[in-house]
Amino acid sequence: MESILKSIKTKKIPINPAVVISNKPDAKGLAIARKMGINVEVIESKNFKGSRTDYDKKIMNVLSSYGVTPRNGLVCLAGFMRIISPGFVKKYKNKIINIHPALLPSFPGLNSQKQALDYGAKYTGCTVHFVDAGMDTGPVIIQSVVEIKEKDTEKSLSKKILKEEHRIYSEAVNLIARKKIRVLGRKTHIS
Repeated sequence: MESILKSIKTKKIPINPAVVISNKPDAKGLAIARKMGINVEVIESKNFKGSRTDYDKKIMNVLSSYGVTPRNGLVCLAGFMRIISPGFVKKYKNKIINIHPALLPSFPGLNSQKQALDYGAKYTGCTVHFVDAGMDTGPVIIQSVVEIKEKDTEKSLSKKILKEEHRIYSEAVNLIARKKIRVLGRKTHIS
């Protein structure tokens, strides 16, 4: 999130961020967004009384109140570790993006770096993708490859991947903001 906001502030990405939403009131990103003059909202999930669909409707209402609509908006997930309801995904089809610390479709879900190390992979990386109804199954926008060295640990591998995540997530947002991405079926095309 911070990398994306910095790229926006330096005019590398031609969009205006409307709001940063977190499900945790103590999320580090909230302080960063406030410092950068971005609106913030907290919709706590821990003690939320209602279904996942009800929770997502609350998020969609907040997005709408800030003018983020399926027609003119983009929802960037960064550290948001919740499955999004089918209704939210359907309403914002190809308008929600996420980053994953693996070369999807390999190693979806949690602990991707550990999965890659345990598997004995020689390369892994990160993927920016559109969010669909599955877990880490949406159309791929950009990927970056990271070599796994013999001495790598989960921590060292995570650090290498994070560096690439910061780079390619901003790049993906920039391509979308400049209307350079088209989605045809499962494939994205960059012009």
